[in-house]
Amino acid sequence: MLQYSTGAAEYSILYTGTWVRQENSLILYHLGHLLLEILTKEIISCGRCPRLRQHSAEIAQVKRRAYRDQTYWGLPVPSFGDPAARVLVLGLAPGAHGSNRTGRMFTGDRSGDILYKVLHKTGFASHPASVSRQDGLTLHDLYITAAAHCAPPGNKPTPEELRNCRPYFERELELLPNLKVIVALGKIAFDVYLDTLKSRGVITSRARFVFGHDLVYRPAPGLPVLISSYHPSQQNTSTGKLTEEMLTDVFRRARRAAGRISKKNLAADETR
Repeated sequence: MLQYSTGAAEYSILYTGTWVRQENSLILYHLGHLLLEILTKEIISCGRCPRLRQHSAEIAQVKRRAYRDQTYWGLPVPSFGDPAARVLVLGLAPGAHGSNRTGRMFTGDRSGDILYKVLHKTGFASHPASVSRQDGLTLHDLYITAAAHCAPPGNKPTPEELRNCRPYFERELELLPNLKVIVALGKIAFDVYLDTLKSRGVITSRARFVFGHDLVYRPAPGLPVLISSYHPSQQNTSTGKLTEEMLTDVFRRARRAAGRISKKNLAADETR
């Protein structure tokens, strides 16, 4: 594949043709897919956060005993999903022995076990389990990204590292023009999205946005609905703070908000 440096020229092509893509233009669909592939290559080769790159590489060398015979990915983990998605899932960061090992978001650890089971149940994933990049799993109408694309020590990226990674997320928002819903998994992801909106002048304050499980917000007219959820971390699921049923409710709501049911039913659901 040709190497590209995504810039104003490529983006101007996408922006001037957005109205065509919204009319289901096959050409513009493939153009958007191409630009996401370009962005994927940039993410994988990113070196903005030396601490995270070093940690990911060290984990890939040391490995966990159960995966000693496997080759770890050990690089920034790219986003994954359907370029025509109406639902975007924003997580925190790759797990050291999960995504950092497999190279795919939420793949190879306990967080992914419950997430993909729920995504399959709600019609977003082709399979109920995600174990490797070669397992044939596909996502439908959904795209998964993260606040940080490298595995951080202690699962805690610094504020600076989150800021370094945010431009990739902002570009994904532009390259996924069909988005109707953002599902933020965890408070850090929730805050990253709100910070993005505030920096763009879309919202002036975050005061009215309080993080909680299965809460729905409409940040501004014309923007995707924001749904907050507890993160499907092993800590949350093992303690019962987040159950499979609770997470299923979130993605059923996301599907409804994306337009799978009538506006009347959606309004009724949101008032419960």
